[in-house]
Amino acid sequence: MSRLALPILFLLLSAFTVVTTSAAEARPLMKGDRIVFLGDSITQAGAGPNGYISMLRTMLHEKHPDLGLECIGAGISGNKVPDLQKRVERDVIAKQPTIVVIYIGINDVWHGEKDPARGTDPERFTAGLKEVIGKITAAGARVILCTPTLIGEKKNGANTLDAKLDQYADLSRGLAKELNLPLCDLRKAFVDYVAANNPTDAEKGILTSDRVHLNAAGNKLVAETMLGTLSN
Repeated sequence: MSRLALPILFLLLSAFTVVTTSAAEARPLMKGDRIVFLGDSITQAGAGPNGYISMLRTMLHEKHPDLGLECIGAGISGNKVPDLQKRVERDVIAKQPTIVVIYIGINDVWHGEKDPARGTDPERFTAGLKEVIGKITAAGARVILCTPTLIGEKKNGANTLDAKLDQYADLSRGLAKELNLPLCDLRKAFVDYVAANNPTDAEKGILTSDRVHLNAAGNKLVAETMLGTLSN
């Protein structure tokens, strides 16, 4: 092969790699996809009759009736990223998912409000998420990473933990970009919603029952936002 041909071959192989990687990231839902939702109490409740997983299951079946999609909850109350590290093999990989939606971060911030040792510091949050994602992708599933939502529903950053939640949402956004993962930006969806639908600046009752856990409107917003990410 000539010296001139080698750079051309390299460029062609590079172009092919970019195309195939992009196609893998944008893979549409396929027949028999098994979607596991990994998270905390919000996800645990989300598997209930009126929760976001149940809503999303109905939406997916209506939109893709021939695919036979499965939606499985794997949420445990109080969980933070270090808890996901301990149970990802048992509660996720053992279920042989093809897609895993990780929705975590509220407790990592909230539990450290009065005692930082009870929360998860930014470095451990990022490193732990990387470990969880790495184990899932090594098992052959693709990951959709979500940003954390709300701890209080006041507008314009007026909730006590808004700045820290924004920091952790940015950590998840950065990790999704670094690892070429689809991002479901629930934080943005929730902040935008309360800005438009909370005229009295109530602390709760718009999307949550208690500043954190979702009411019917909150579950619907999560389901609709995830549907948009899954369908892209």
